Amino acid sequence: MNDHVLVLGSFLLTFTTLFVGSRFLNAKLEEAGYDFSRLILIGLEPKGDTTPALSKNNMPFSSTTIGYTHFVALALALASSAFIYLKFASPKRKPVLDPKVWQEFTLREKVVVSPNTAIYRFALRHPDDVLGLPIGQHISISAEINGKEIVRSYTPTSSDDDLGHFDLLIKSYEKGNISRYVSLLKIGDKVRVRGPKGFFKYSPTLAREIGMIAGGTGITPMLQIIRAALKNPTDRTRLSLIYANVNVEDILLKKELDDLVATYPDRFSVFYVLNNPPEGWTGGVGFVTKAQIEQYLPGTANDIKLLMCGPPPMMTAMKKHLAELNYPAPRTVSKLEDQVFLF
Repeated sequence: MNDHVLVLGSFLLTFTTLFVGSRFLNAKLEEAGYDFSRLILIGLEPKGDTTPALSKNNMPFSSTTIGYTHFVALALALASSAFIYLKFASPKRKPVLDPKVWQEFTLREKVVVSPNTAIYRFALRHPDDVLGLPIGQHISISAEINGKEIVRSYTPTSSDDDLGHFDLLIKSYEKGNISRYVSLLKIGDKVRVRGPKGFFKYSPTLAREIGMIAGGTGITPMLQIIRAALKNPTDRTRLSLIYANVNVEDILLKKELDDLVATYPDRFSVFYVLNNPPEGWTGGVGFVTKAQIEQYLPGTANDIKLLMCGPPPMMTAMKKHLAELNYPAPRTVSKLEDQVFLF
């Protein structure tokens, strides 16, 4: 509020100074014998010009015209000041999320990206609302299933640059709770959301290089960070990703990842690993190995981070590989200062 008052006050002070200054200059020019209107529109006319004087009837710029000109100038100045104030100083909406309050959001759109995975777009209350989720953090979704309240965490793939909505990339499982619940939602249905949650918060100065290991839908926090880092022209963080899946059709948002590699070849790389690779596959086969981590991700150092997200059995295997490569062991609950962070 105080910032807005200061900005408005500065505009009013600037306008007043310009207006008073123009009137003072006008008065001084008239005392010196210059016609202010001809000075503005024609050029500086020397004092004592021998051009025949114009009568009241044939004067191109009468006092009425000059008064009208001043009025128009005043109106334009006020309009310009108001526009600049509204554009740059008007209060923005507060972030929608509240970590203590469950809120309902309506499903607006569903885009299927694989046989059992879709992007679910939920509308915020106003078109210019922002979710208010720091990059690297997640939200909780709650639903009553078979008489019990079930809560699961998900990382939106959208950011606060996306106004009026947020996107969730969710893979549904036949025996899943929230994932199956969301997959059965119809357009117009609502979900209960609370957040933000989590201990990771990305910033351009967080690390010189970030390595990532993701399995399946564990790509969501990685994608959120990748998008934020690469679209920031002042961010020089290098990112490298190992992304593991069962089949090639399970690789979520592969086209976007490949496009980002092509657009930012000096900053972003991806190595895919499949359990069941198709014929002619050139990526990794089977499970992520220690050799692949050593080849495609940054080695342990004080100015790097290594992020992991995926199925628990995969994460257990990755911890063993990292220990053999002398990375510090991740804590049970990872903190931002940890070199190895497990979502």
